[in-house]
Amino acid sequence: MKHPFSRLFGVGDKATEEAEEVVSVKNDEEYSGNEEVLQIPIDEIVPNRYQPRTVFIDERIEELSQTIKTHGIIQPIVVRRHDHQYEIIAGERRYRAVQKLGWPTIPAIVKAFNESQTASIALIENLQREELSAIEEATAYAKLIELHGLTQESLAQRLGKGQSTIANKLRLLKLPDLVQHALLNKEITERHARALISLKTPERQEQILTEIKEKGLNVKQTEERIKRMLETEKEAKKPKPKRKSVSKDTRLAMNTIRQSIDMVHQTGLSIDTQEEDLEDYYQITIRIPKR
Repeated sequence: MKHPFSRLFGVGDKATEEAEEVVSVKNDEEYSGNEEVLQIPIDEIVPNRYQPRTVFIDERIEELSQTIKTHGIIQPIVVRRHDHQYEIIAGERRYRAVQKLGWPTIPAIVKAFNESQTASIALIENLQREELSAIEEATAYAKLIELHGLTQESLAQRLGKGQSTIANKLRLLKLPDLVQHALLNKEITERHARALISLKTPERQEQILTEIKEKGLNVKQTEERIKRMLETEKEAKKPKPKRKSVSKDTRLAMNTIRQSIDMVHQTGLSIDTQEEDLEDYYQITIRIPKR
């Protein structure tokens, strides 16, 4: 079965084969390729502009730093030459860990990739690790669609995912920045965020977001709160019936009939009454049982 990169870049292309090789090697596997590994100065390397991961957990970077300090870098990073510098294609966590150690250089393999290939490799390499937040994943999908002119369905087929999975992730990008930031920083879950989508205005979405954070609402409580808000808004939009003015004589007649019905009830006789306020008149139906 061909790797998703084959379908994205084109079968038989040399860059395709190199791109597949970049993402097929995991961080904890020993590098055994034939490419030349260079020791590149840290200060000549810049992060990938297309890196979908925006949150790097300091504790994990610190743990990786200690592992590298003890065992060295088993897998070199992959870079390309760009604007008199080296841009990372794969391996930013290792790069950050080495920065923490203060090492002057890092082992790297230099590849000759264009903008589209560089972006796609960075995006899919991170998607395959399944460590991205929902917002980062959605952003990666959106960039792949833009880069390759794909539909949601075709992207789903190439990545081996369901079209609904891609669509649900992309909907998160329509939420206001405040909500996306909360999801990115794990202040709310993806299910919280997806519940907020049913609210059509950023103001309402941010209002419920505040309640989630302040009251610690779980997903079910959030969905119930949103349901109540939508029902209230629906009721508010209903046109209020126009009430016609009622004459004093009509009110007197109605009150007299109601008092008479009450008197019958007081005798112990159970009667059934129904009162209707129609367009041009009141209608009172009285049913008196024969037995």
